[in-house]
Amino acid sequence: MPHTVALLAAVSEDQGPGNTLRIVLLAALIGAALLAWFLLRGYRNDDNND
Repeated sequence: MPHTVALLAAVSEDQGPGNTLRIVLLAALIGAALLAWFLLRGYRNDDNND
């Protein structure tokens, strides 16, 4: 029985790429928002381009 508990404890530590995937998705969302802001600010009309 002690071997089973040790095996379950070892398996439960490795949960896959959850944290890495969260970081990548968060960085992609922030990057997309910054890219949209950068591109859209070029279309702003301040009437200073005479």
